[in-house]
Amino acid sequence: MRFELFVALRYLLAPRRQARVSLVSLFSTVGVAVGVMALIIALALMTGLQGELRAKLLGAVAHIYLSKDAGFNDYNADVAALRKVPGVVGAGPAVIGKAIVSTARADAFITVKGIDPALEVEVTDIQGAMRKGKVRDLMPRTDADGVEGRAGILLGQDLAGQLGVSVGDTVTLLTPQGTLSPLGVIPRSVLVRVVGIYSLGLLEFDSAYGLVSLEFGERLLSRAEPDLIQIRVGDLYAAPAIAKTIETTLGAGYHARDWASMNQSLFSALWLEKMGISIAVALIVIVGALNIVSSLILMVMQKSRDIAILKTMGAPSRSVMAIFIAQGTAIGLVGTALGGAGGLVLCWILDHYRVVHIPIDVYQVSYVPFIVLPLDFLIVVAGAVLICFLSTIYPSRQASRLDPVQALRFE
Repeated sequence: MRFELFVALRYLLAPRRQARVSLVSLFSTVGVAVGVMALIIALALMTGLQGELRAKLLGAVAHIYLSKDAGFNDYNADVAALRKVPGVVGAGPAVIGKAIVSTARADAFITVKGIDPALEVEVTDIQGAMRKGKVRDLMPRTDADGVEGRAGILLGQDLAGQLGVSVGDTVTLLTPQGTLSPLGVIPRSVLVRVVGIYSLGLLEFDSAYGLVSLEFGERLLSRAEPDLIQIRVGDLYAAPAIAKTIETTLGAGYHARDWASMNQSLFSALWLEKMGISIAVALIVIVGALNIVSSLILMVMQKSRDIAILKTMGAPSRSVMAIFIAQGTAIGLVGTALGGAGGLVLCWILDHYRVVHIPIDVYQVSYVPFIVLPLDFLIVVAGAVLICFLSTIYPSRQASRLDPVQALRFE
């Protein structure tokens, strides 16, 4: 063991008559550990919230929305062309409008989305989100005489609970698009049958969306063609680049918007919140580092005679400085290791048992997963060790400048 490290450890593990120094060192270690642990948990919380919200959102919506100035007269041809674009894994048309859904129990203002059941499952996670019924049940049924049955609708789980309906029940859709009469425009009222109930995990969709077939949606909303084509890509982070490729490939008149640009304000707010919490919690690490400064200054004051003796025996100033740097760095390393391990364990417990629940009407998710990213963990550990190292420089320099004659004059 090097001389400087040996002396630093002896000073760090002070004997009983100098227990006050050891106690200050212990508190410094605990302060660093608590700061590192709190910072890891805070970053894991915000990372988990952002990731869960992104996963829920991108499961409920498409990664890219494509519109066309001239309209999609033949959406099948456009879908076929989009499938040839590198990175595109699915595409499907949609028509979107507003309506009022009514039952004997309640009324609700909803967004009606007309979809192609065969293509929608390639664009969103609606098939896996079905709790009752199937997406293909939206296709109109005909009886033995060839008479087409009542149109179907898929309702979100929260919306179905609000309306008090289940699969097989009938609801009334009232849309502003209607027929012109001497009394003005009469809103269109249509009876539809609930053929399925889904739960995408986002309150915005589960409480305010109704899915119908594309043909029925066009008739209901008085549209001659789909409003847009939804696109799903293999790598969601490549969606902006793929959107530009689509516009270039399909030519003028096509406009593609990716999920990142459409939800930029949401994820920017989450990122700012993450940074704000991280900066606030990082102050705890700085407080722990200040404890190291105070403990080393106290150590220098109490060990002034020892320092003077070491210097008179030939120890250079850089060795004296290295002793106290090693002592403070050891406190930082032990505190960082304890805090890092404690943070990982607590994050696993909080995530595994889903301890933290939040209002779903505010954050769109019911609980917060705690996800520790390797890069975040490394940044926290490296930053804590660096702060602790920097906090040792001033006390160490003071110790190295100690004059042996002045320190031993009154001994």
